[in-house]
Amino acid sequence: MSPVTVAACAVILGAAFAAGALLIAQRIPRWAAPSLSRRIAPYVRDVADPVGLTPLHPLPAWQGWRTARDRLARGWGGGANGDALAQRLRQAGLAPDVVGFRATQLGWAVAGLALGGVLAVVLTLSGRGGLVAVLLPPLGAVAAIVICEQRLTTRARRRIARIDDELPTVLEFLALCLAAGEGLRDALRRVGEVGSGVLTEELRAAVLASGTGSNLSDALLGLAKNVDVPALSRAVEHLVAAMDRGAPLAQVLQEQAVDAREDAKRALIESAGRKEILMLLPLVFLILPLSVLFAVFPGIVMLKLGIS
Repeated sequence: MSPVTVAACAVILGAAFAAGALLIAQRIPRWAAPSLSRRIAPYVRDVADPVGLTPLHPLPAWQGWRTARDRLARGWGGGANGDALAQRLRQAGLAPDVVGFRATQLGWAVAGLALGGVLAVVLTLSGRGGLVAVLLPPLGAVAAIVICEQRLTTRARRRIARIDDELPTVLEFLALCLAAGEGLRDALRRVGEVGSGVLTEELRAAVLASGTGSNLSDALLGLAKNVDVPALSRAVEHLVAAMDRGAPLAQVLQEQAVDAREDAKRALIESAGRKEILMLLPLVFLILPLSVLFAVFPGIVMLKLGIS
């Protein structure tokens, strides 16, 4: 056996032994059960932290890993990037917990690192090791981080696209309810009860917030800020301005619905233009060369055979 194979076998056996030892240690009652200081920590504020969750002795291994993970995620998700990430989480319909998302992303990175390590060991045992086997673990970690980030971005974009599609219909329905004599809060409640889309869920949350002490204008502005869709933000701003000035709300909503439909038509035309350019790619690089080949190839064969 070569030294590399011996090292790979040693890594596998060492990892298996460490995993077995940790599992055995976790099941020992003295270590698995919470200690007395941890049980009384929530009731003794002067010797515990303000939350009452930090014990008076060193943390077990898994709790120490969780603390280190949370600290790293908190440092990773701070600043302007943390605000942008919180906005994307709100757009995706998730809780704006930047630390929690970074912790999940860190867990994905560890899983990708472990998977890359396993693949590197397999390649080394099969005799195909080298630079590729060395680069597999970090590449797996980076790929896991990128995939987790891309999943969030894709979910946020799909949710924003659904809100854009639902906005004209919701505005027209609100205008119809207001024209029938209902108040704005009742109209919003009716739309939230009848509808089943993403925007209606946001409207239900806004109505619930306005019914629990918040102002309706502030709730609508908070909805527009959380979703951050230009058409919805514009409609909410016009609606709030009309509420403050006493303008007819039904007419304002009808005009905003027309503007939203015009924006949707313009976006559809732009998307069709981009897809038209993309459709030219297979035509230019696949169909046209094949047509030229079918037209020229018989003549070339005839010239080679000397057939006149």
